[in-house]
Amino acid sequence: MHSTKRYKWIGTLTGIAAALLIALNISISKYAFFLYLTSAITWAIAAYRMQDRPLYYLQVTFVMVNMVAIWRWFF
Repeated sequence: MHSTKRYKWIGTLTGIAAALLIALNISISKYAFFLYLTSAITWAIAAYRMQDRPLYYLQVTFVMVNMVAIWRWFF
């Protein structure tokens, strides 16, 4: 599998898993932010490789937002 395609699939699957974990609203739901962070990082890598600037900037923003969320929920 082409590496960019792999990043896109990892980003998609971790994003779906994170959304499901948040929707369940259970005691471990806060860990979804780590999945969202993984999703945003892998999508940012894929967007950079595809030279898709709007998608890249969106994912970089999501990385920062998820880092804030992790900070607020865990520290």
